Amino acid sequence: MSVKCAFLFPGQGSQAVGMGEDFYNNSEIAKEMIEAAGERTGIDFKTLLFTENDDLEKTEFTQPAILLVSAIAHKLFENELPIKPVYALGHSLGEFSALTAVGALDAIDAVELVNLRGKLMAQACEGQDVGMLVSLGLDDETVEKICADFREAGKKVWPVNYNAQGQIVIAGIKSDLQELEPVLKENKARRAMLLNMSVASHCPLLESATAPLAQKLQEVLKDEFTAPVVSNVTAQKYSSKAEALELLPKQLVSPVLYKQSIAKFDDEVDCYVEFGDGGVLKGLNRKATKKPHFVVSDMQSLANAIEEISKLG
Repeated sequence: MSVKCAFLFPGQGSQAVGMGEDFYNNSEIAKEMIEAAGERTGIDFKTLLFTENDDLEKTEFTQPAILLVSAIAHKLFENELPIKPVYALGHSLGEFSALTAVGALDAIDAVELVNLRGKLMAQACEGQDVGMLVSLGLDDETVEKICADFREAGKKVWPVNYNAQGQIVIAGIKSDLQELEPVLKENKARRAMLLNMSVASHCPLLESATAPLAQKLQEVLKDEFTAPVVSNVTAQKYSSKAEALELLPKQLVSPVLYKQSIAKFDDEVDCYVEFGDGGVLKGLNRKATKKPHFVVSDMQSLANAIEEISKLG
Protein backbone atom coordinates (compact mmCIF):
# COMPACT_ATOMS: atom_id res chain seq x y z
CA MET A 1 0.00 0.00 0.00
CA SER A 2 1.40 3.36 -1.07
CA VAL A 3 -0.56 5.59 1.31
CA LYS A 4 1.66 7.61 3.64
CA CYS A 5 0.31 7.80 7.21
CA ALA A 6 1.42 9.51 10.39
CA PHE A 7 0.41 7.62 13.53
CA LEU A 8 -0.70 9.91 16.38
CA PHE A 9 -1.18 9.17 20.08
CA PRO A 10 -2.99 11.37 22.64
CA GLY A 11 -1.84 12.29 26.13
CA GLN A 12 -3.45 13.19 29.44
CA GLY A 13 -6.82 14.85 29.11
CA SER A 14 -8.08 12.27 26.61
CA GLN A 15 -9.13 9.79 29.31
CA ALA A 16 -12.79 8.86 29.78
CA VAL A 17 -14.64 6.14 31.67
CA GLY A 18 -15.48 3.36 29.23
CA MET A 19 -12.50 3.85 26.93
CA GLY A 20 -11.29 0.54 25.53
CA GLU A 21 -14.40 -1.35 26.65
CA ASP A 22 -15.60 -2.10 23.13
CA PHE A 23 -12.18 -3.50 22.29
CA TYR A 24 -12.26 -5.63 25.45
CA ASN A 25 -15.72 -7.00 24.68
CA ASN A 26 -14.90 -7.87 21.08
CA SER A 27 -11.23 -8.81 20.92
CA GLU A 28 -9.23 -11.55 22.60
CA ILE A 29 -6.07 -9.55 21.93
CA ALA A 30 -7.50 -6.61 23.90
CA LYS A 31 -8.48 -8.90 26.78
CA GLU A 32 -5.02 -10.45 26.87
CA MET A 33 -3.28 -7.05 26.84
CA ILE A 34 -5.50 -5.66 29.63
CA GLU A 35 -4.95 -8.76 31.75
CA ALA A 36 -1.18 -8.73 31.14
CA ALA A 37 -0.96 -5.03 32.04
CA GLY A 38 -2.87 -5.69 35.25
CA GLU A 39 -0.61 -8.57 36.22
CA ARG A 40 2.49 -6.47 35.60
CA THR A 41 1.39 -3.34 37.49
CA GLY A 42 -1.14 -4.61 40.03
CA ILE A 43 -3.71 -2.18 38.60
CA ASP A 44 -7.27 -3.48 38.08
CA PHE A 45 -7.64 -2.03 34.59
CA LYS A 46 -11.19 -3.30 34.08
CA THR A 47 -12.34 -1.29 37.09
CA LEU A 48 -10.12 1.67 36.21
CA LEU A 49 -11.30 1.85 32.59
CA PHE A 50 -14.88 0.67 32.68
CA THR A 51 -16.42 1.95 35.94
CA GLU A 52 -16.86 5.37 37.54
CA ASN A 53 -13.88 5.97 39.84
CA ASP A 54 -11.58 8.72 41.10
CA ASP A 55 -8.32 6.99 40.16
CA LEU A 56 -8.63 7.62 36.43
CA GLU A 57 -7.88 11.32 37.06
CA LYS A 58 -4.72 10.56 39.10
CA THR A 59 -1.67 10.79 36.86
CA GLU A 60 -0.11 7.49 38.00
CA PHE A 61 -3.27 5.74 36.75
CA THR A 62 -4.24 8.09 33.93
CA GLN A 63 -1.00 7.54 32.07
CA PRO A 64 -0.99 3.71 31.92
CA ALA A 65 -4.72 3.68 31.16
CA ILE A 66 -4.36 5.97 28.14
CA LEU A 67 -1.25 4.22 26.85
CA LEU A 68 -2.84 0.78 27.19
CA VAL A 69 -5.94 1.75 25.20
CA SER A 70 -3.79 3.42 22.53
CA ALA A 71 -1.55 0.35 22.29
CA ILE A 72 -4.58 -1.93 21.91
CA ALA A 73 -6.07 0.29 19.20
CA HIS A 74 -2.79 0.29 17.31
CA LYS A 75 -2.28 -3.48 17.68
CA LEU A 76 -5.74 -4.25 16.30
CA PHE A 77 -5.21 -1.82 13.42
CA GLU A 78 -1.78 -3.28 12.63
CA ASN A 79 -3.20 -6.79 12.54
CA GLU A 80 -5.75 -5.74 9.91
CA LEU A 81 -3.66 -3.26 7.93
CA PRO A 82 0.08 -3.88 8.46
CA ILE A 83 1.48 -0.59 7.16
CA LYS A 84 4.45 1.29 8.55
CA PRO A 85 3.93 4.97 9.29
CA VAL A 86 6.11 7.69 7.82
CA TYR A 87 6.54 8.68 11.45
CA ALA A 88 4.81 8.34 14.82
CA LEU A 89 4.03 11.33 17.04
CA GLY A 90 2.53 11.51 20.50
CA HIS A 91 1.37 14.42 22.61
CA SER A 92 3.33 14.31 25.89
CA LEU A 93 2.51 10.86 27.35
CA GLY A 94 1.56 9.89 23.79
CA GLU A 95 5.23 9.90 22.78
CA PHE A 96 5.61 6.71 24.84
CA SER A 97 2.62 5.18 23.02
CA ALA A 98 4.32 6.16 19.74
CA LEU A 99 7.43 4.26 20.82
CA THR A 100 5.37 1.10 21.30
CA ALA A 101 3.93 1.49 17.80
CA VAL A 102 7.38 1.51 16.19
CA GLY A 103 8.78 -1.38 18.22
CA ALA A 104 11.06 0.61 20.53
CA LEU A 105 9.01 -0.33 23.61
CA ASP A 106 7.05 -3.45 24.42
CA ALA A 107 3.46 -2.42 25.17
CA ILE A 108 3.33 -3.98 28.65
CA ASP A 109 6.78 -2.63 29.51
CA ALA A 110 5.47 0.78 28.42
CA VAL A 111 2.40 0.52 30.67
CA GLU A 112 4.69 -0.19 33.64
CA LEU A 113 7.04 2.62 32.56
CA VAL A 114 4.38 5.34 32.40
CA ASN A 115 2.82 4.13 35.66
CA LEU A 116 6.25 4.92 37.17
CA ARG A 117 6.41 8.19 35.19
CA GLY A 118 3.08 9.25 36.71
CA LYS A 119 4.26 8.39 40.22
CA LEU A 120 7.49 10.34 39.73
CA MET A 121 5.60 13.36 38.42
CA ALA A 122 3.20 13.28 41.37
CA GLN A 123 6.10 12.96 43.83
CA ALA A 124 7.91 15.91 42.23
CA CYS A 125 4.82 18.06 42.77
CA GLU A 126 4.14 16.93 46.35
CA GLY A 127 3.92 19.78 48.84
CA GLN A 128 3.36 22.33 46.09
CA ASP A 129 -0.03 23.57 44.98
CA VAL A 130 0.57 23.20 41.26
CA GLY A 131 -1.68 23.42 38.25
CA MET A 132 -2.07 24.07 34.54
CA LEU A 133 -3.96 26.75 32.65
CA VAL A 134 -5.05 26.98 29.03
CA SER A 135 -4.83 30.25 27.09
CA LEU A 136 -6.91 30.64 23.94
CA GLY A 137 -6.65 33.36 21.32
CA LEU A 138 -3.18 34.81 21.97
CA ASP A 139 -0.08 34.31 19.84
CA ASP A 140 2.91 32.45 21.22
CA GLU A 141 5.09 35.54 21.63
CA THR A 142 2.51 37.38 23.75
CA VAL A 143 2.04 34.44 26.10
CA GLU A 144 5.79 33.85 26.35
CA LYS A 145 6.43 37.52 27.16
CA ILE A 146 3.73 37.64 29.85
CA CYS A 147 5.07 34.46 31.47
CA ALA A 148 8.67 35.75 31.30
CA ASP A 149 7.60 38.97 33.02
CA PHE A 150 5.89 36.93 35.75
CA ARG A 151 9.03 34.82 36.28
CA GLU A 152 11.13 37.97 36.57
CA ALA A 153 8.77 38.99 39.37
CA GLY A 154 9.46 35.70 41.15
CA LYS A 155 6.42 33.77 39.92
CA LYS A 156 6.61 30.21 38.64
CA VAL A 157 4.73 29.94 35.32
CA TRP A 158 5.92 28.42 32.04
CA PRO A 159 4.31 27.89 28.60
CA VAL A 160 4.45 24.09 28.23
CA ASN A 161 2.07 22.78 25.54
CA TYR A 162 2.01 24.41 22.11
CA ASN A 163 -1.15 22.62 21.02
CA ALA A 164 -2.55 24.63 18.11
CA GLN A 165 -2.57 28.15 16.72
CA GLY A 166 -3.72 30.37 19.59
CA GLN A 167 -3.85 27.53 22.13
CA ILE A 168 -1.10 27.25 24.72
CA VAL A 169 -1.15 25.47 28.07
CA ILE A 170 0.82 27.05 30.92
CA ALA A 171 2.08 25.14 33.97
CA GLY A 172 3.27 26.30 37.37
CA ILE A 173 2.21 27.16 40.89
CA LYS A 174 -1.56 27.44 41.04
CA SER A 175 -1.67 30.77 42.90
CA ASP A 176 0.68 32.25 40.28
CA LEU A 177 -1.50 30.87 37.49
CA GLN A 178 -4.54 32.46 39.14
CA GLU A 179 -2.74 35.83 39.05
CA LEU A 180 -1.81 35.18 35.42
CA GLU A 181 -5.40 34.51 34.32
CA PRO A 182 -6.71 38.11 34.37
CA VAL A 183 -3.48 39.41 32.78
CA LEU A 184 -3.97 37.08 29.83
CA LYS A 185 -7.55 38.31 29.49
CA GLU A 186 -6.43 41.94 29.66
CA ASN A 187 -4.16 41.13 26.71
CA LYS A 188 -7.20 39.96 24.73
CA ALA A 189 -7.09 36.23 25.40
CA ARG A 190 -10.40 34.80 24.28
CA ARG A 191 -10.26 32.46 27.25
CA ALA A 192 -7.89 31.72 30.14
CA MET A 193 -8.96 28.85 32.35
CA LEU A 194 -7.40 26.61 35.00
CA LEU A 195 -7.47 22.92 34.07
CA ASN A 196 -8.29 20.00 36.33
CA MET A 197 -4.69 18.82 36.67
CA SER A 198 -2.85 17.61 39.77
CA VAL A 199 0.64 17.99 38.27
CA ALA A 200 2.56 20.73 36.47
CA SER A 201 3.83 18.95 33.37
CA HIS A 202 6.78 19.87 31.14
CA CYS A 203 8.31 22.52 33.36
CA PRO A 204 11.30 22.78 35.75
CA LEU A 205 9.15 21.74 38.73
CA LEU A 206 9.55 18.12 37.51
CA GLU A 207 13.36 18.13 37.48
CA SER A 208 13.58 15.55 40.29
CA ALA A 209 11.72 13.00 38.14
CA THR A 210 14.20 12.99 35.25
CA ALA A 211 16.98 10.80 36.69
CA PRO A 212 14.82 7.88 37.91
CA LEU A 213 12.86 7.96 34.65
CA ALA A 214 16.11 7.81 32.68
CA GLN A 215 17.20 4.78 34.69
CA LYS A 216 14.00 2.88 33.89
CA LEU A 217 14.19 3.90 30.22
CA GLN A 218 17.66 2.38 30.00
CA GLU A 219 16.19 -0.95 31.13
CA VAL A 220 13.20 -1.15 28.79
CA LEU A 221 13.96 0.77 25.58
CA LYS A 222 14.98 -1.26 22.53
CA ASP A 223 17.09 -0.11 19.60
CA GLU A 224 14.54 -1.48 17.13
CA PHE A 225 12.67 1.42 15.53
CA THR A 226 10.56 0.38 12.53
CA ALA A 227 9.84 4.07 11.84
CA PRO A 228 11.03 7.36 13.36
CA VAL A 229 9.30 9.10 16.25
CA VAL A 230 8.96 12.89 16.40
CA SER A 231 10.32 14.32 19.65
CA ASN A 232 8.08 16.63 21.68
CA VAL A 233 11.25 18.43 22.81
CA THR A 234 12.81 19.22 19.41
CA ALA A 235 10.05 18.68 16.81
CA GLN A 236 12.65 16.52 15.02
CA LYS A 237 12.58 12.82 14.18
CA TYR A 238 14.68 10.28 16.05
CA SER A 239 15.11 6.56 15.55
CA SER A 240 17.57 5.15 18.08
CA LYS A 241 17.65 4.15 21.73
CA ALA A 242 20.51 6.58 22.38
CA GLU A 243 18.46 9.52 21.11
CA ALA A 244 15.39 8.40 23.06
CA LEU A 245 17.43 8.14 26.26
CA GLU A 246 18.57 11.72 25.79
CA LEU A 247 15.21 13.19 24.79
CA LEU A 248 12.58 11.47 26.96
CA PRO A 249 13.88 12.64 30.38
CA LYS A 250 14.15 16.16 28.92
CA GLN A 251 10.53 15.88 27.80
CA LEU A 252 9.43 16.01 31.45
CA VAL A 253 10.83 19.53 31.87
CA SER A 254 10.53 20.90 28.31
CA PRO A 255 7.57 22.30 26.35
CA VAL A 256 5.60 19.99 24.05
CA LEU A 257 6.10 21.28 20.50
CA TYR A 258 3.03 19.58 19.08
CA LYS A 259 1.79 22.15 16.57
CA GLN A 260 5.35 22.74 15.37
CA SER A 261 5.74 19.01 14.73
CA ILE A 262 2.54 18.79 12.69
CA ALA A 263 3.51 21.83 10.63
CA LYS A 264 7.04 20.56 10.01
CA PHE A 265 6.08 17.16 8.60
CA ASP A 266 2.57 17.68 7.18
CA ASP A 267 3.88 17.64 3.61
CA GLU A 268 5.27 14.13 4.09
CA VAL A 269 1.95 12.38 4.74
CA ASP A 270 -1.38 11.68 3.07
CA CYS A 271 -3.35 11.17 6.29
CA TYR A 272 -3.22 10.94 10.08
CA VAL A 273 -4.36 7.98 12.19
CA GLU A 274 -4.99 8.69 15.88
CA PHE A 275 -5.04 5.71 18.23
CA GLY A 276 -6.98 6.19 21.47
CA ASP A 277 -10.11 7.68 22.93
CA GLY A 278 -11.66 11.06 22.30
CA GLY A 279 -10.16 12.35 19.07
CA VAL A 280 -8.39 15.15 20.96
CA LEU A 281 -5.60 15.45 18.40
CA LYS A 282 -8.08 15.55 15.54
CA GLY A 283 -9.49 18.67 17.18
CA LEU A 284 -6.02 20.23 17.49
CA ASN A 285 -5.17 19.39 13.89
CA ARG A 286 -8.33 20.92 12.44
CA LYS A 287 -6.71 24.29 11.81
CA ALA A 288 -3.24 22.93 11.10
CA THR A 289 -3.82 20.55 8.20
CA LYS A 290 -6.35 19.66 5.52
CA LYS A 291 -5.24 16.02 5.41
CA PRO A 292 -7.75 13.28 6.36
CA HIS A 293 -7.63 12.33 10.04
CA PHE A 294 -8.97 9.01 11.32
CA VAL A 295 -9.52 8.13 14.98
CA VAL A 296 -9.34 4.49 16.09
CA SER A 297 -11.17 4.32 19.41
CA ASP A 298 -13.48 1.28 19.11
CA MET A 299 -14.23 -1.59 16.74
CA GLN A 300 -16.46 0.45 14.42
CA SER A 301 -13.99 3.32 14.04
CA LEU A 302 -11.26 0.72 13.48
CA ALA A 303 -13.23 -0.78 10.59
CA ASN A 304 -14.03 2.67 9.19
CA ALA A 305 -10.39 3.80 9.31
CA ILE A 306 -9.16 0.67 7.56
CA GLU A 307 -11.78 1.04 4.83
CA GLU A 308 -11.05 4.73 4.20
CA ILE A 309 -7.26 4.35 4.29
CA SER A 310 -7.46 1.42 1.88
CA LYS A 311 -9.27 3.71 -0.56
CA LEU A 312 -6.44 6.26 -0.31
CA GLY A 313 -3.84 3.59 -1.13
